[in-house]
Amino acid sequence: MLGDLFDSPWKILIIAVLLIVMFGAKKMPDAARSLGRSMRILKAEVQDLHGDHDAEDQAPPAPAPALSAPQLQQQQIDALQEQIRGLQQQQARDGAATVNGAAAPEQPRTQQPG
Repeated sequence: MLGDLFDSPWKILIIAVLLIVMFGAKKMPDAARSLGRSMRILKAEVQDLHGDHDAEDQAPPAPAPALSAPQLQQQQIDALQEQIRGLQQQQARDGAATVNGAAAPEQPRTQQPG
């Protein structure tokens, strides 16, 4: 449908004259400039959308910085301590365990002979 509109140079000339009459000759350069900027922005955004997915698939993971043995151990200790704190906070939020709506008595843990 749109292809039939621009197949003849006379149709393009008529449309150009109508645009000049409607918007005025002074506003046409600004309108064309704005349209060009909008098209460039749209094109860049579409490329970014396609590029984001491609970059995620193709980008290798960043290598971890080399740590010495004591630094690595300290990092692991810190991570474990953070996990312990998170579990303690979760346990404090959840409260004591309940059995049939009543607080469950704590069972002593014993080692059985093996």
